[in-house]
Amino acid sequence: MSNFSRRGLLKTGVAAGVLGLTGLPLRAQARGGKLTAGMNGANTSDTFDGRTHSDLFMIACSMGAVFDCLTEVAADGTLKGELAESWEASPDAKTWTFNLRSGVTFHNGKPFGADDVIESLQMHVAEGAKSAAQPIIAAVTEMKKMSDLQVQLTLKDGNADFPYLLSDYHILMYPAGQIEEAIAKGIGTGLYSTVSFDPGVRFVGKRVDNHYKGDAAGYFDEIEYIAINDTTARMNALMTGQVDAINRIDFKTEALLKANPALTIQDIPGNTHYYFPMLTKVAPFDQVNIRKALKYGINRQEMVDKILQGHGTVANDTPIGPANQYYNAEMEQLTYDPDKAKFYLKEAGMDSLNIDLSASDAAFTGGVDAALLYQASAKSGNININVIQEPADGYWSNVWLVKPFCESYFSGRATEDWMFSTAYEAGVPWNDSQWDQPRFQELLKIARAELDTDKRRAQYYEMQQILRDEGGVIVPMFANTVQALNNKIATPAKVGGLWQMDNARMAERWWMA
Repeated sequence: MSNFSRRGLLKTGVAAGVLGLTGLPLRAQARGGKLTAGMNGANTSDTFDGRTHSDLFMIACSMGAVFDCLTEVAADGTLKGELAESWEASPDAKTWTFNLRSGVTFHNGKPFGADDVIESLQMHVAEGAKSAAQPIIAAVTEMKKMSDLQVQLTLKDGNADFPYLLSDYHILMYPAGQIEEAIAKGIGTGLYSTVSFDPGVRFVGKRVDNHYKGDAAGYFDEIEYIAINDTTARMNALMTGQVDAINRIDFKTEALLKANPALTIQDIPGNTHYYFPMLTKVAPFDQVNIRKALKYGINRQEMVDKILQGHGTVANDTPIGPANQYYNAEMEQLTYDPDKAKFYLKEAGMDSLNIDLSASDAAFTGGVDAALLYQASAKSGNININVIQEPADGYWSNVWLVKPFCESYFSGRATEDWMFSTAYEAGVPWNDSQWDQPRFQELLKIARAELDTDKRRAQYYEMQQILRDEGGVIVPMFANTVQALNNKIATPAKVGGLWQMDNARMAERWWMA
């Protein structure tokens, strides 16, 4: 598939039929065994409502096991069909027709079809609904059932990346008329049906017999996901054999894993980034000079060296990374400069700045240490940061999007528009800095429908420049996905880095060695 570009696939409508169902090489893996994984990102408030998912545990349980989406991003970043077998677009990229797979059933026996797609999409824009995918579905002006196995979606404006957006882990397919029951019991079309689910604690799934993906995916008979939010506990669980795989290893004790011949560490570059969002509608972060002072007060290379232990790269205050098609590598890199921090404080009419920063290792492994490093480096720029250590449980509901200055992480997205429309478009739920810059918002809409590669590149370059200079987030580093597993578990040569644990699809793609 290396001969096909992303743009070429989307324009020609070849897409899923060419890329195949699983994106994995054909092989004769034996079915059997059980995968037990320990992951963080779990909360006692977790449900199978995809609209609420924000971290790995529920993404892996839902999109990666129990439910399916219309499309899927393969480990190599290409797009392929999941419940949509193929699709075609109108020349202006406004009207998209999706051909659905036949013979697919939900775990309760209900056949999958067009009605399920339409109702599953509509739940993201229902009155009172809170969904991070709301901007994606809100762009659809008409949903039309063409037949039981074909739907047509018309957009307000053209979007060349629209099929990519439908692979979003929030946009799960539920049975029409039974959505509340499906959320309560975990009823999807995925490779694994729900055996038990204890929110914030554990999920157990059983392989579905006669699944539409056949023998090309889903090699384990059973999967068990254990919520282990504490990094040290997660490492111990792997080293003592309680689990077969973990995400987000502790770099401080990485040597212990390397010394164990029964374990393998996967270090996968990607667009995951750790960052510090500022509520730009709350003083003092409403002043661009204050934001600039804070940007010059952080030592990015020190963060990569000490927090990531070299497992990543310096970032430049934008979420667009080297894995993206239109990454602006030409943009001058912001560097640590306390004198410039003082200068911009003066421009804001201040000699010094005193602020609170909410921090937790729930945000990312080493989150508290990162905040303390920031505190130390910023002090030379007359910025006094009071680090408030927040509890892990409830961090995402009580701190993120709530506190004026905090820590966060984002796995990145496969396309620039997907990333920007999810977290930087004005008014979207995950715009955690509440940033709204007119030129950026104008370019976002223009670039979304632009099919000319050179024009689109120039537009995304300018957007990254605006974010670096005026944006409400400080993005100091891109973090590699670093995870570990027991050698009794085998993986493909290419493991996805869009999200942790093989794009959260380890239950589908891995097998017993």
